[in-house]
Parts: sequence; structure tokens; C-alpha cells
Amino acid sequence: MTELEQKLYDQVVKDHPYIVGLRRYFHMHPELARQELNTARRIEAELDEAGISHERVAESGVYAEIKGRRGGDRTIVLRSDIDALPIQETHQCDYTSTVPGVMHACGHDAHTAALIGAARILAANTDKFGGTVRLTFQAGEEIGYGARVFVNGGYLDGADRTFGAHAASNVPAGSVVLMSGPNNASVDWFKITIKGYPAHVSTPELGTDAAYIASQIVVSAQALITRRTSPMENVLIGIGKITAGDAYNIVAGHAEIEGTIRVLTPELRAQVKTQLKELAETIARMYGGEAEVTYKDFTSPLINDEAATEEACRVARSLFGADKVITSRKPSLGGDDFAEYILKVPGVYAYIGTANTARKETMAAHHDSIFDIDEDSLTVSVALYTAYAIEYLNGL
Repeated sequence: MTELEQKLYDQVVKDHPYIVGLRRYFHMHPELARQELNTARRIEAELDEAGISHERVAESGVYAEIKGRRGGDRTIVLRSDIDALPIQETHQCDYTSTVPGVMHACGHDAHTAALIGAARILAANTDKFGGTVRLTFQAGEEIGYGARVFVNGGYLDGADRTFGAHAASNVPAGSVVLMSGPNNASVDWFKITIKGYPAHVSTPELGTDAAYIASQIVVSAQALITRRTSPMENVLIGIGKITAGDAYNIVAGHAEIEGTIRVLTPELRAQVKTQLKELAETIARMYGGEAEVTYKDFTSPLINDEAATEEACRVARSLFGADKVITSRKPSLGGDDFAEYILKVPGVYAYIGTANTARKETMAAHHDSIFDIDEDSLTVSVALYTAYAIEYLNGL
């Protein structure tokens, strides 16, 4: 650890109880995507306390800047997501959610607290770096909304690096995952609307069975994975909802299928979307019906920039030791719209270990109703946000 990193780390450790308190506040007061108004107000109050100017972005995002006093023209963008999930918390603790049916089951409360912690340290050390740190507290990650608001609003324009961090309940607390290349899948929602023609079930030849067409599409869609793409590729077509018909004894005149496509590269993403559309339309036509496929683009694949990843690895190794930095693991077919930041400006997304084997709730899957974190991981997040930003701005 360099002398500067040691000084910063000591400040992070000293501030740790405060950041734990913040994280618990956010955990107790979760808000759903695009409804994070109280969360935004608390973020703004914390930034005011640290003497950092800020502005509201759309309904509930927050943007701020911290300028170093050493000169320099580099800019790094730091991001945390702030929204919670529509889940009833079942883990009982001193900071259990007070909002029925809503909880922070993915660690965004920790992300928010950690970026505030980094902002406090950065604002107190502007004499130690040049350039500009941009802080983005992003709403609506869980619905693939907030990242594009910041990108399209110009808040990343002219920046040189982006950096974000996410809790990881399958990684031991104290460790960090920094892996170049694909880390998370793209997320595309789809709906296939099938138009048939109703008839009595005793005379099926007089109708066009939309339920039968839907079932054929559901089964055949999996062949796009097993027979139209390489077994070496990561592709998922998940179908979670099927509705059809009006009565048990009527040939279904309509049906709907809803699902998602997850892949790790832009090229394969475009290929599978095209193939699914062609498959649905062809099967419907074969049985006398029609099919319309609608897509919503929630997020692109998250692909960490190689140079940015190596920079962050150097800082993490210096801070925590080489044995705590994991550079290879299986990518996730879960998505994260920080991908849109990296598409705009080269960057890296770190995964901060939050698992403690002595506490089963810290090892629960994300989006589980008992999800919690080992709060010692907050020190890792705050230190990495802070040190990587300063080291990069100083010419790392």
C-alpha cells in the first residue's frame, strides 16, 4: 500500500461506523425504481454536509462533481444504483425494512452508502488529486432505466473512465472480483402476441388454436440455443409467463408469451432476437395464425474494459493484497445497466464480496427475502471507489 493509499484507507476505516449507519438507514427505508425520492433527498443532504454541490437528475437520480486542486484534465465517473425491490423482507434484524413489500435485496443500500462514503473522503482530500470526479447516484437499475438517463443527459460526456461496484453474496467479504471482458449478460424482455380464431373444442378445424401455437413456440425456442448457436456460447431464452384463451371448451383465439433473452455479446444478442422473431412468425403461420414479437431493451452486455480493469486491479492489490483480488470467474447471465456507462466511456465494474460463512443471510442469493451483507465489506467498497479515482486522476 502506498503512503497516500494508507492515509486514505485510515480515513475510510475511521468513517466506517458512519457509513454502516447510512447503509442501515437506506435498508430500513427502501424505495422502488423511479420512486427513490426520500433516498435522493438523503443523498443530497449528505452531499450538502460534505460541501459538495449537486443536482437532481430526472425524478430521483442525483449528480455531483468534486474537482481536485492539483490541476489536470482527467475525469472519472463513479456510479452507485439506489433502488430497492418489491420483496417482503423476512430477515429480522435491527434494521429490517419498515416498508411492507419492499426491501433492499440486492445490496443497493450498501452501494449508495459506499459512494457517499467515497464522496466524503474525496471532498476532504482535494489537495491530493487533479481532474474531476463525477458522482452518479442512479435510479431504476432494477428496471433497466436509470443508466441511459445519465448517458443520454450528457453526464458522462467528455469523461475518461467509469467505475462502479456491486455487492456479491457468492464472494467472501474482503475479496474483490475484477475481471476484464464479459461479466454480465444483456437483458431483453420479449412478448409474443399470437392471434388465432376461436371455435368450440368439438370442432377444432373451424378455429385456429393460439394456445397450441404458443406451446410449439415455447418448445421450439430452446432449439435456438441447442441447434442454432454454438455449445460454447452463453445463451438463455427464459419464458416465465404464458396466457391463452377464454374458456376451457373454446379453441383459444389469442395467446401471449413473455420472457427474456440473455447473452454476453452484442453480435449474438442481435442474432438470437432475429431468430426468435422468425421462429414465432413461421410457427404461427404454419398453423394458420399470426404472431407479433415485441422487444424491450433493458440493458446491453456488461463488458469490462481491459485497460480499466488492470488499473483497478493494481489499486485493489495494493490496498487489500493480491490474494484478495479475483480476476477470473464465470460471467453472470443476470444483467446490470452499468453496461451503458461502459459503452459510453471505457470502465470497469467491480464485485465486492459480502459473504460471511458465520451468517447464512450474507450468503443468500440476491433478490432473496433474507438477503443481507457483511458490513465490513463497506470498507472495501469505499476504499476502492476512493483510491482508484484518485490514482487514476493522478496518472495511473
